[in-house]
Amino acid sequence: MGRIPRFVRHDQPTVYHIMSRTALDGFPLQDTEKDYLMATVARLCKVYFVDLLGFCLMDNHFHLVVRMNPAGNLTDEDITERYKLLYGQEARIIPCQINEFRNRLTSLGDFVKDIKQGFTKYYNKRKKRWGTFWGERFKSVIVQEGETLVNLLAYVDLNPIRAGIVGKPEDYRWSTLGYLVQRGNKDGLIDLNLGLHEWNEFNPTEIIRKYREFVYETGAMDAGKGKRLDPELVKQERKKGFRLSRVDVFRHRCRYFSDSGIIGSKEFVAEVFDGVKHLLDSKDERRFTPVGGVEGVYSMKRLAADAGGG
Repeated sequence: MGRIPRFVRHDQPTVYHIMSRTALDGFPLQDTEKDYLMATVARLCKVYFVDLLGFCLMDNHFHLVVRMNPAGNLTDEDITERYKLLYGQEARIIPCQINEFRNRLTSLGDFVKDIKQGFTKYYNKRKKRWGTFWGERFKSVIVQEGETLVNLLAYVDLNPIRAGIVGKPEDYRWSTLGYLVQRGNKDGLIDLNLGLHEWNEFNPTEIIRKYREFVYETGAMDAGKGKRLDPELVKQERKKGFRLSRVDVFRHRCRYFSDSGIIGSKEFVAEVFDGVKHLLDSKDERRFTPVGGVEGVYSMKRLAADAGGG
């Protein structure tokens, strides 16, 4: 019996919930692997005509919530620009390739295939193994924007809570809330919609506050599957109106003090980096990141996320 064709829409922007599980036993996606997978997703989101609305990378599977944009409104210049992002600024696309590339960069299947194949090559090289890493073909569900979307995003963000990995959603850095709070939505990776544009909410700060409220209130309910958020923790957040204080932001970004290679003023980080860069295998240019919550402090990250260009 053949596979059931995947439900896709090519004529309008469409949101999909993507799920894929590893074929390996145990929990092969540890911190370094999840950092690389996250960096791969971030890089390909810049190449494909896709908006990342949410995600969660777990120890043996991942969730992505994306909006695929149709090919119809894309100019040849749009396609040429993305071609160079993928193959380098010196690359030249020939005219007969443009339509083929246009279809590829708006394809859900090609987007996920590039993520999974790129990660498999990295994992196999790192572990000195060969063969498949991912299980059966990925699952995808078409999602209506608005109320359905915000419920789905909350479900995705609550995965680490249900698994008992963390006590608060934003404590898990490989998720939507973790990325928004810990990394300040670096490079605008996540489309700050979070299902709230349908209610005419476009202020980014309010969107995050209202989304946190929805996630916490949803996570406090006993769904009969896995762990739930501590009711006392939810009460504390209610008292704060689900707003993130400067202390909250600082606490969630303090990992830079232990995970960075160099930390200090931008000038200090640059000076030290120039003296030690010969020790690095990578030929990447130095990249300094402001440490949120501490004015004037920068980090030259030796976090594994940088391995994939994220």
